[in-house]
Amino acid sequence: MAAGILGRKHLRQAPQQGFTLIELMVVLVIMGVLAALIVPNLMNRPDQARAIAARQDVGAIMQALKLYRLDNGEYPSASQGIRALVEKPSSGKIPANWRNYLERLPSDPWGKPYQYLNPGTNGEIDVFSLGADGEPGGEKANADIGSWQL
Repeated sequence: MAAGILGRKHLRQAPQQGFTLIELMVVLVIMGVLAALIVPNLMNRPDQARAIAARQDVGAIMQALKLYRLDNGEYPSASQGIRALVEKPSSGKIPANWRNYLERLPSDPWGKPYQYLNPGTNGEIDVFSLGADGEPGGEKANADIGSWQL
């Protein structure tokens, strides 16, 4: 009889487990509240990323302009513009020690060209993006991003 008891397999059913409708509803409400708090913050990120990219581009262009000035004694004229960093100017005062200062001239993160002023209104020279709207001034994503802010 002992052999019969040990050889027998006792099948037990596991109690059914799951979530109640109320538990699921509580979880969904919590997820909804979190999404309502987090999603607006994430929606601002593309504008912040574009502004950071513009600042980095302006910084790189300013460094190239400083090298241009070291080699040639002065910054490119307003008519030569920042194009003088990628192509030797053929008008105005031709730089004697010109070299290629940038591989290519970047566009701002909104697809527009960077602006260059010589003489600048905020410094000796100004390099800037007009922001998302392409117009001077503005706030948040439309704000100008320039060399005077670095």
